[in-house]
Amino acid sequence: MISVSHASISLRALLATVAMVGVATFVVARQSQPPFVISPLTLCSTTTQAAFPDETPYLTENDAAINKMMSDMVIKPTGDVDRDFVAMMTPHHQGAIEMAQAVLRSGRNEQIRRLAQEVIVTQQQEIAAMRMAIGDPLPPSAPSPTQISATPTSRVPSILTSFSKTGELQ
Repeated sequence: MISVSHASISLRALLATVAMVGVATFVVARQSQPPFVISPLTLCSTTTQAAFPDETPYLTENDAAINKMMSDMVIKPTGDVDRDFVAMMTPHHQGAIEMAQAVLRSGRNEQIRRLAQEVIVTQQQEIAAMRMAIGDPLPPSAPSPTQISATPTSRVPSILTSFSKTGELQ
């Protein structure tokens, strides 16, 4: 009987030791990561800016898009699952649009740029389809911003500026 008690104490001591070693390992491993490890909501830390200065404008713009998306996805439930779904998915899709616009401004890979253009168009279509499905009005029409200039304010696709006033491609 005494040996069972003694074994029980040893098991408790062993479990406590394993738990403490696990916590210590987690803390040490977390602190030993390189300083430019990207976290989900802040890609562009000061350390990252110093390590990748050419990517800083893209990362800063992407951070803003992600943080806005995450903030806008927090909703007050209405009791209508469909309406709540659309309320959360709309900012999610808008975030994808804004991230694609950032890559169009900063990216150089033509395949990625074409994919970003497709993301913009399809996400806009899906936002419209979701809003119509729940009976919400559509926002005013605007050209799809698939061609982006170096400044975030330009939203006119270059294809639209390629036509003369008569509608002929220049």
